[in-house]
Amino acid sequence: MYQFLLETSWLIPVYGLVGALLSLPWATGLIRDRGQRLAAYLNIFMTLVALVHGTLVFTQVWQQPAYQLILPWFHVADFSLTFNVNLDSVSVGAMELITGLSLLAQIYGLGYLEKEISLARFYGLMGFFEAAMGGLVISDSLFLTYGLLEMLTLSTYLLVGFWYAQPLVVNAARDAFLTKRVGDILLLMGVVALSVYADGLNFETIGQWTQTAELTPPVAAALGLALIAGPTGKCAQFPLNLWLDEAMEGPNPASILRNSVVVGCGAYVLIKLQPIIVMSSIAQDVLILLGTLTAIGASLVSLAQIDIKRAMSHSTSAYLGLVFIAVGMQWTDFALLLLLSHAIAKALIFMSVGSIILTTLSQDVTELGGLARKMPMTTLAYITGSAGLVGVLPMAAYWAMLDGMSKFWIDAPWAVAVILLVNGLTAISLVRVFRLVFLGDATPKTKRSPEVPWQMAVPMGVLVGATAALPFVLLKLDLLPVTGEINFTAAALLTTSGVVGITIGSLIQLNHVWLRPIQAPLRFVQDLLAYDFYVDKFYMVTVVWAVRSLSTFTSWFDRYVVDGAVNLVGFASLFSGESLKYSASGKSQAYMLTILLGVGFIGLFLSWSKLILPGI
Repeated sequence: MYQFLLETSWLIPVYGLVGALLSLPWATGLIRDRGQRLAAYLNIFMTLVALVHGTLVFTQVWQQPAYQLILPWFHVADFSLTFNVNLDSVSVGAMELITGLSLLAQIYGLGYLEKEISLARFYGLMGFFEAAMGGLVISDSLFLTYGLLEMLTLSTYLLVGFWYAQPLVVNAARDAFLTKRVGDILLLMGVVALSVYADGLNFETIGQWTQTAELTPPVAAALGLALIAGPTGKCAQFPLNLWLDEAMEGPNPASILRNSVVVGCGAYVLIKLQPIIVMSSIAQDVLILLGTLTAIGASLVSLAQIDIKRAMSHSTSAYLGLVFIAVGMQWTDFALLLLLSHAIAKALIFMSVGSIILTTLSQDVTELGGLARKMPMTTLAYITGSAGLVGVLPMAAYWAMLDGMSKFWIDAPWAVAVILLVNGLTAISLVRVFRLVFLGDATPKTKRSPEVPWQMAVPMGVLVGATAALPFVLLKLDLLPVTGEINFTAAALLTTSGVVGITIGSLIQLNHVWLRPIQAPLRFVQDLLAYDFYVDKFYMVTVVWAVRSLSTFTSWFDRYVVDGAVNLVGFASLFSGESLKYSASGKSQAYMLTILLGVGFIGLFLSWSKLILPGI
């Protein structure tokens, strides 16, 4: 039984793909006489099967040596290409987290998309989404990992552009796809280069190669930077961070996964690539710099957002920035613990946000208020998720951040300051949104706001329990520090940052009518944060301008130079042909005379050249 479960473990991600294929008859319109909910039920069932199968595999690999499963794919002469699967507690646990959250998001979607006419297409895309993420975390081949990352990019594009009849949605899907493609292309360059330098593309083989590899500093730096680019795009890190903001135009059940585990998959790949990145100090420094800029910048930007989903998405980028710092500092345990705590808490927050949007038909926090009395389950979900995200004792995120601060305490005190700052700013942002949305008087948008149906309430209740129980699970798994190992100074600072953030968020002046500061400096700061430090404007005057200018030049060059040269040759051929037809008399003696004159002319020219230039 043990061997059978391990040998068939590669099927777990495939279940989601099977569900996507089963949805095609409804999604393509082949079946029209029945409703599309059956397609949703099929996908939910396949996800449930994957969850059960993954649970059985997890019980077998827990605290056991890693098991390698090799799946042959292509073999010609001496060239062999295989798909390797790595099964251990971390990879299978990550796959179970993805499958579990996908199951809850799909059940949640039954209520959120109850009146959606393209329900089958959405659930088919969700199955495709789940298959890409599940395969990604158990993949032990960089080649397979890159292919799955491309699947993830495609599924993101299709889900963000799900409501493609809206121009804003189309633009958001296009921008998300192109932004990710920048990172994917650079990652592909790194994969191709690594296939030349390394002995293979399996992560274990690459790890062994890095111990004896002798690369020049420029080559090591270029290789490391290329491999960083892919996760930078997937994790929405600066300067490829704008796509996650625009991706909030998609349906909220997909946003639940996108902000919890999709971005985490990019960080998971980065952790696997760490042995290569640390070969270059330049690549390490760039990784840490990107993480620091994103962690602080995204935390500040979230403070000025009035769109509730965008405010939450920027905090996602901020927390993934902390993960980038951890990977650059080679503290992967802290990175994995933070990814786990963040995924569950952020999924719960987005479920509560989706409930607010469905009930009020608004995402603008300035139009909301007084929902705490009308939507108690949603309010509980938001409070629990926020507590699980901020460093509030005894939630899991508190222990994750404390672990990071303890590791950085001596070697990188600046990283401790970054963690404290991100924690405090996130607390301010979450409390600000809570006050605007749940407290105060009801607004015209919230006067009639009933609680969400059970299909949405049950997944929120499950995640409320999971968020509250996660610290006890970590304690059971011996992932929490014992009393003698706790850095009490760091614990006090972390608690203080959370308390200060909550206090500032509670006391800062908020008003639904007057939200625009009168003072010019304050207005400039608000605009600077609200418009993401004008990064999109910077792209328009730099990258976009350069591409547009180059396109204009190449279009002119092609039209007037290349086409002009081709047209000149054609005109010359036509003119010469038209001229020669008048010399075609049909008399052979005329042809012989022409040949003799031509040969004589060539002979005279050669004789003249010999006299003038005797050295030839």
